[in-house]
Amino acid sequence: MTMVVKDPDARIDFEFEWAAAYPDGQAVVASLWTCAPDEAGGVAVAAASHDLVKAVATLSGGIAGRVYRVTNRVTMSDGQIDERSLTMRVEER
Repeated sequence: MTMVVKDPDARIDFEFEWAAAYPDGQAVVASLWTCAPDEAGGVAVAAASHDLVKAVATLSGGIAGRVYRVTNRVTMSDGQIDERSLTMRVEER
């Protein structure tokens, strides 16, 4: 799992590239991003999009000193479901 650091005031894009994991031409048909813990002032998904090979989320907020888990769950064109997560530490930078 990847660890990243984010400033509480930053609004920044993160992406997962799915094409390498599915070399037989499968495509991303649905994508859902979640942040845990889900709390007031915590890291939140401000926007999200996906195309056939990647999923992107714009993340905002977060409480300095806290650690969050950001997860992307995708459904592939053949019906398979997969997840990837990153750990995000929020600190004033």
